Amino acid sequence: MVQLGLVVAQFNKDRPITHEMAERAREAASERDADIVETLEVPGSYDTPLAADRLARRDDIDAVAVIGAIVTGDTDHDQVIGDAAAQALTEVSLDRDTPVTLGIIGPGMSQDEAAARIDHGATAVNSAVDMVHELES
Repeated sequence: MVQLGLVVAQFNKDRPITHEMAERAREAASERDADIVETLEVPGSYDTPLAADRLARRDDIDAVAVIGAIVTGDTDHDQVIGDAAAQALTEVSLDRDTPVTLGIIGPGMSQDEAAARIDHGATAVNSAVDMVHELES
């Protein structure tokens, strides 16, 4: 059984987008016979790399799935956050030799576009499970 860590960015918690993404992630884990060992909730997508790193260090976790939603605002701040999070999560994966999957939707999305992409929570978990199996073979 694949043991997963789950990181959930809470920035858009006023709307249930990341909560719904997390629920889809849990459903996907159950369908794939994977176990989510621990879930860490962090303030926003920018904060996900540190949490992912903490989980990736653990011996009882095979992969980390990260989910969040970066909705566009009045500035390019969402682009900066998205780029920084993606790069840092890649570094965690490579430094820890542990799959860290990117289920952060956005940037450049409206709230409605984000709501339409809640299945990316499941996609992040499925990718994590697939990576573990591929790297074990």
